[in-house]
Amino acid sequence: MGWDEWDQLKSAAAERDSARMQLNGLPPEDRPNAGSASGGFLKVSQQDLAAIGDEAFKLYNRLWKEARVTSTDTTASDLSGQGFALGGALSHVSTRWDKQLGSVMDACALISNHMDFTQNAHAGDEIFIERHVSSIQTLDSGFDDDWAKAGKPNEIYKPDPKKKD
Repeated sequence: MGWDEWDQLKSAAAERDSARMQLNGLPPEDRPNAGSASGGFLKVSQQDLAAIGDEAFKLYNRLWKEARVTSTDTTASDLSGQGFALGGALSHVSTRWDKQLGSVMDACALISNHMDFTQNAHAGDEIFIERHVSSIQTLDSGFDDDWAKAGKPNEIYKPDPKKKD
């Protein structure tokens, strides 16, 4: 491929893509479920986060109380001791159940903890932003032009009468 051909291909590609380039998004006609006209951004309140975390915590507690089956292990060992093959199968099922239950309970705990963390983090962010904005207002008030009446000089810049030229 020669340089001329390469330049032609580059310019053709630039013409083709320049009018259609879109970064980080699709045109509105390609995203029918994008939500409202304001952009479809998700909004969540602190109450929503707290409710999700609370439900995950309740589910975790219910799983702890109601989903664990401790008698299965005893039954499996009794059946195995009496020579039944069902004992080994029941033990295998019990082990798998415990692993899966542990995974679900871990997920519930993670969701609950994450919602608590998110709620606290956002509250901290709000306090930080509020402090930052209020400090800007305090700083801005120091640059207010109302330090002296119109036509009056600032007292700071008057010449010192004690100082001689």
